[in-house]
Amino acid sequence: MTALTRRGLLASIAAMQAPRAQAEAWPDRPVRLVIPFPPGGNIDILTRLLAPLLSARLGQPVVAENRTGAGGALGAEMVANSRPDGHTLMMGSNGSLVGNVLTQANLPYDPFRQLQPIGLCAVLPMVVAVRADHPAQTVQQLVAMAKARPGAISCGTAGIGSSNHLALALFDAASGAGITHVPYRGSGPMMPDLLAGNVSCLMEQISGALPLVREGRLRLLALTAEQRSALVPELPTLIESGYNGAVLFSYNGLCAPTGTPDAVIQRLSALLPECLATPALHERMTGLGVELARPPQTTPAYFAAFLRADLERTRRAVQLAGIRPE
Repeated sequence: MTALTRRGLLASIAAMQAPRAQAEAWPDRPVRLVIPFPPGGNIDILTRLLAPLLSARLGQPVVAENRTGAGGALGAEMVANSRPDGHTLMMGSNGSLVGNVLTQANLPYDPFRQLQPIGLCAVLPMVVAVRADHPAQTVQQLVAMAKARPGAISCGTAGIGSSNHLALALFDAASGAGITHVPYRGSGPMMPDLLAGNVSCLMEQISGALPLVREGRLRLLALTAEQRSALVPELPTLIESGYNGAVLFSYNGLCAPTGTPDAVIQRLSALLPECLATPALHERMTGLGVELARPPQTTPAYFAAFLRADLERTRRAVQLAGIRPE
C-alpha cells in the first residue's frame, strides 16, 4: 500500500469516526430547548417539566427558552438555522411544524427540510362541546338541528386558521351541517359567549373544555381524534359518529436542526418514554387533558410519518376553510 493510499484510508476512517466521537462527547455544554410560543400554555408547561428530566439524564443543563412570534415561526426559524450539534432543540407543534407551511406566505424556514423529528411527545385532541342545557345530546342531533335550520347553529373557534377552525372545517364538510363559523381571538373569549348562549357550540381543545365539564356546565358531544381518549373513554369520535375524515388535533414533539448527528437523535428519542412516564409529569399533563406519547410514537421514524400524514390532513382542512397564505 502506497503512502498516499494509506493516508487516504486513514483520512476516510477519521472522517467516519468524527460524527461518532462528536455524538459521544455530546452534550458538552448546556442544551437550549426552544418553545416557539408564549409562557403558560400546554406546550410551555410540558417543555418546562421535560427539560429538568432530560438534564438529569444528560448531565448538562437543558434550558427551556420561549422564542415567540408569528405563530411559532420565529422560534422555529431560529432553531432551523442553528448549528446542528445537538445543543439547540425545539418543542414543535402542529402550527410550527405543519400549519405555517400552508397558511404563511414566504415562510422563512422549511420544517420538512430544515428540522429533524426526534419523537412525538403529546397529543391534544379537540372536542365539539355545547352548554350543559343544550337540547342536543349527541353530535348527530346537533347536525340534524343545523340542517333543519340553515345558519342557525354557530360554532366558536380560537380564530381563523387556528387548529380549532381547521377541525371545524373538516367536521362541517364531513357532516354537511352548514354550521356558521364564529372566530374569536383565542380560546379565552369564546367560552363565556357559549355559556351566555351567544354561540351554539365550540370546537375546543379538550384541556380547555374539561374543567367546565367537571363543573357540570359543559357537555361534550364528540372527539376529533382517530381513537377515543382514555381521559373521556365514553366520548365517541367524529369518525365513530359517522363523519369520516373529521380528524385533526394539536400535538407537540421534539425536533432538532437537520444534520444533527443520528446518535444524538437516537439518544434523545430513547430518553423520551422514560421522561414522559415520570409520575409528576404524567399526572400534571394528563390532568390538563393531554395524551402523552408512548413507544413507538416517540421514535424519529414514527414522528416523521406522523408529520407527513398531518400535512395532508391540514392541507385539506385549509382548502375547505378557504384560507389563503398571508
